[in-house]
Amino acid sequence: MRILLVDDHALFRDGVALLLKELDAAVQVSHAANLDEALAILDGDAGIDLILLDFILPGMHGLQALETVRERHPGVPLVMLSSQEDQVTVLRSIQLGAMGFIPKSAPSGQMFEALRTVLARRIYVPPLSLAGIALPVPARACTSPAELGLTPRQTQVLRLILEGKPMKLIARELGLSPNTTKTHVSAVLRALAVTTRTQAIVAANRMGLVLGDDAS
Repeated sequence: MRILLVDDHALFRDGVALLLKELDAAVQVSHAANLDEALAILDGDAGIDLILLDFILPGMHGLQALETVRERHPGVPLVMLSSQEDQVTVLRSIQLGAMGFIPKSAPSGQMFEALRTVLARRIYVPPLSLAGIALPVPARACTSPAELGLTPRQTQVLRLILEGKPMKLIARELGLSPNTTKTHVSAVLRALAVTTRTQAIVAANRMGLVLGDDAS
């Protein structure tokens, strides 16, 4: 597994790289101190499995960097690292395509949990970031897409939503027209009793929704 770690503090990068070795002794960590270095690595190497991106980089706001990376390399899972962990920042990051958000204050165990979740192609949101979000819930508890009444195609759409994929990329990956994709996304949101894709991610986290291999 190859991970690209983007942070302007070399000491922090070295510390995280050591922690990542505990997650997987065979992990290879590439380092970048800014967005330009990160893009140079990504553009020249298709073998990166995961990006860890600092929220605050020299000369660029973290959300701008996130948008740029997701636009250039939408298929590579990306996790934000930040000393800012307010609810607005976390949910906005997820909305823009991050598959996870890890506070820099988090213990190593939480980081490992987050990375395992993301590498399994699921969204990781810090539990405290979900506190106080009032969402409607389905009439009964559900743990699978079938229980929500979703079709196999809608389950595939849900999986891509939970991977942080934007509408255009969902359409491209599934070979659907924009209108058909919009229809399926709307059906998924209705099933989860939410109105936005970000709310869908939060709702799925709260429900512990499990997508089987047949959704891939």
